[in-house]
Amino acid sequence: MKQTLMAGPHNSWIPGDEEAVKFRARFKSGDMAHGDFTKIRDIIKHRKYFALLNVGFENWEPGEIDSKFGTPMKNFERFRKDTAILCGHYDMVQRLDGTARPEAHSISFANMDDDTFKELYSQTIDLFLKKIYGNTDMTAEELDGIVMQYIGFS
Repeated sequence: MKQTLMAGPHNSWIPGDEEAVKFRARFKSGDMAHGDFTKIRDIIKHRKYFALLNVGFENWEPGEIDSKFGTPMKNFERFRKDTAILCGHYDMVQRLDGTARPEAHSISFANMDDDTFKELYSQTIDLFLKKIYGNTDMTAEELDGIVMQYIGFS
């Protein structure tokens, strides 16, 4: 069962939602519990990042290629992962056939802290300006403004 806690005064923890209040009510002074907790990243920043990915994906035109497996299709999930990889957020893994390939880092709240997430956002803007909007004079501020309009904050 997941619980949401808020940091309170004097290094205390306060239930952060109704379910956590009910859970806390089952304890008396001195009772203990354990669990895995992660700091929740600002959900607005998370949505803003996905809006940036969506704007980039909508404007990206993949080149014409064919492979022994057929013609690849435009795929958002692959685009998202490749964006993280091209920004340097990956681990190298070995495949069953003995070759190596990069595997994108997870951007989940539990796996990426705020500072790394902010870095990824900034690197993604730089990447899109180069790879997708390279033939324009668009600036990072203009692209960020488009993203803000996309999510309805401007």
